[in-house]
Parts: sequence; C-alpha cells; structure tokens
Amino acid sequence: MSIDQSDTGLLASSTIAEELTAQECQVLAGIMGVRSLNDGELLVSEGQKENTLFVLMEGKLAVIGSVLGQELVVYTMHKGECAGTRAFVDRTPRKATLRAIGDATVYTMTPAAFESLLDSNPHIVYKVMRALFRITHSNLLRMRDESQELVNYVSKIHGRY
Repeated sequence: MSIDQSDTGLLASSTIAEELTAQECQVLAGIMGVRSLNDGELLVSEGQKENTLFVLMEGKLAVIGSVLGQELVVYTMHKGECAGTRAFVDRTPRKATLRAIGDATVYTMTPAAFESLLDSNPHIVYKVMRALFRITHSNLLRMRDESQELVNYVSKIHGRY
C-alpha cells in the first residue's frame, strides 16, 4: 500500500525528513509504502536479508535482540524514528527483530525505490543520506552512554548504585 498524499505531514515530522521541504516530502512519500501492524505483529526478524528502511509513523516498535538465546527488548521506538538504516545502506542481514507494541503504522522504503530519485531529485537523496548519518550517529552515542551506565553499575562508581 502506498502513502496517501494527505499523510505526507506525518513524514515531515520524522527524523528522516528533518531537512526536507513539504514538496520534497511529497516526492519522498511517492516512493514509499505503508505497513499497518497489529499488536505483537512482527515487522522483520533478526538475520533476514531484507533491506527496507522503516519509519515509524504511529504506535511503538520493540527492537529485540538475542542475548544468550533469549529475546530481549533493547529499545522501544517512538513516532518519527527510523529502523534498518544499516541494512538499508549496507544491504546486510538484519541485526534485530522489530515487533509492534500496540497497533502501529510504518512507512517503508526500499533501496531501489530510493535510488530512483538519484537522477530526478539528487538534493532529496543528499538530504536523506545526511539524515541517515545523523540517525546512525545518534544511535551510536546512545549505545555509548548505555554502555557507560552499565560499566558504572558493574563497577559501582559515581555513587548512583
């Protein structure tokens, strides 16, 4: 299913479209699809060789990783956040499972659809790639902070534990 052009305002509020104008959001929305998920429904599984980028528009998604053979929610995505940036750019298998928490709506974009904009709208491609870099950098900073918190907890330093 494709995005209703009246819903491009939702896309404009996402992290992937921070630099895009309303008109550029309409162009980007034109190459995107929509997935509606019910509570608990699986969007993608760890290890899958599917490269779609996901932008959460409504609801929440659990980012689930495997730890010692057990599934563990490592992050809860909120409206406007993106998932699958690494698989989208590198075309490598998924490193996490994504599952809906409550009903959710996700906009989807395949690498082939995105690359179709290279000749006609290179400025949109550039702005989206900048956004993907910012998203990845933000995720790395969050992981660094969480790792430091774990070290502090295990070491019982900084007096908070």
